[in-house]
Amino acid sequence: MSKIVVVTSGKGGVGKTTTSANIATGIALTGKKTIAIDFDVGLRNLDLIMGVERRVIYDLVNVIKGEAKLQQAIIRDKHIENLYMLPASQTRDKDALDPEGIARVLEDLKQMGFEYIICDSPAGIEKGAQMAMYFADEAIVVTNPEVSSVRDSDRVLGLLAAKTSRAEQGGDPIKTHLLLTRYSPAQVARGEMLSVGDVLEILGIPFLGVIPESKAVLQASNKGAPVILDELTEVAQAYRDVVYRFLGEERPHRFIEQEKRGFLKRIFG
Repeated sequence: MSKIVVVTSGKGGVGKTTTSANIATGIALTGKKTIAIDFDVGLRNLDLIMGVERRVIYDLVNVIKGEAKLQQAIIRDKHIENLYMLPASQTRDKDALDPEGIARVLEDLKQMGFEYIICDSPAGIEKGAQMAMYFADEAIVVTNPEVSSVRDSDRVLGLLAAKTSRAEQGGDPIKTHLLLTRYSPAQVARGEMLSVGDVLEILGIPFLGVIPESKAVLQASNKGAPVILDELTEVAQAYRDVVYRFLGEERPHRFIEQEKRGFLKRIFG
């Protein structure tokens, strides 16, 4: 059975596209047939992070408009079995997206046997974002631990509850998950950043975990490879934990508390 998952947040720059790439890659690594769809029409970046930008010929809008077949637009990852990507258009605007066309694409992907369809939402709460979440079964709400980001995510939760296919048809609500990115326990300890508890108190949705602030994310993006593949980094381990929790496996939460430095570290740094 296919599951449609939107990765969303109200605020830009919180790590939605990075999270979409890494969640899709992590799920594919467990053996499940997975595709990531870029809904950020006009400003696509998911293909860069996944390292397939040179292979983009057709895109989501071409498929919706009948200018290309879905199989022509889908890009298969060269290194990870079961991982695929459907890019956004760089030359159209978000008005090119319509519910009927997206519904057809999603239904065709289900018929092709995709178990997880990860929808990378653009920033904001306008049409592109609403199209990305409209048919979702589950949502990963990506938030930075700062007041403005959390406030915007709260607005997105309202949209997920009211302006989706499930809401309009009176079906079961979309299952939501909270992911905190760019988290720094040291800054939380100094009162410079909201804690996990603060954010959970405001948003009140199930918690997937934290992704620690790390230069490895930028380095991986520049190389065109999701950071989850760099297993030695904390951020890769955090994303792997998140993937397993999302798939229903119990994992202890890490990277939330500030690491206590030993005697030698305190002396010698």
